[in-house]
Amino acid sequence: MTTRKFPSYWMYKDQAGEWRWSYAASNGLTIAVSSEGYKRRADCERGIEIMKSSYSSPVYVPDHLMHSV
Repeated sequence: MTTRKFPSYWMYKDQAGEWRWSYAASNGLTIAVSSEGYKRRADCERGIEIMKSSYSSPVYVPDHLMHSV
């Protein structure tokens, strides 16, 4: 079995038998998870690809929090 390296995505099946993913940072801690289960592995893989390609997406903050630290 290959030793997992970080940062990385992890694909697994949940208790309902659906595919899900999680993303762990370089320190090994999970910082993101899929918000839904996928019936097909290919759909889960597509969800990961969408996340990977969204690195340049803008980040929005509500006006009332704009100057909070």
